[in-house]
Amino acid sequence: MAGSVNKVILVGNVGKDPETRTFNNGGKVCNFSMATSETWRDKQSGERRESTQWHNIAIFNENLIRVVENYVKKGTKLYIEGQLQTRKWQDRDGNDRWTTEVVLQRFRGELVLLDSRGGGGGGGGYSQDSVAYGNQGQGERNMGSGARSAAGLDGPKEDFSLEDDDIPF
Repeated sequence: MAGSVNKVILVGNVGKDPETRTFNNGGKVCNFSMATSETWRDKQSGERRESTQWHNIAIFNENLIRVVENYVKKGTKLYIEGQLQTRKWQDRDGNDRWTTEVVLQRFRGELVLLDSRGGGGGGGGYSQDSVAYGNQGQGERNMGSGARSAAGLDGPKEDFSLEDDDIPF
């Protein structure tokens, strides 16, 4: 068993159009911001309150970057699964700065488009295991039941038990 876990799951809306940069070695990174919000009723006034948190997202998986470039824009609703990373950098004045991001590495992370096909998102699920243009069901199979509930995708459950004919040996 691992001594620690670094896993972040977010369901929210993209705050700005994604930007993709290419490194000198040919690798790519795609960056965008994502908003998550919670609402509640104030006990004293009875007014509806909302709190929004902003998250910086960095994707290094080239297959997921291709999906983001083709289907994600400002306002798209996403399910993101990655790791929290903090990096140090220097601004133009030479001052040290730190940035904390949710990072989807080359072989880790998951991205599920939650918008309907007509709503600007695309509606497919993509991860390192399902990077081809899969359907919504594939993305749902990659998520656990808790994530499915959080993403509002609870519906009929599929049975994925193996039959003798499904075993390749």
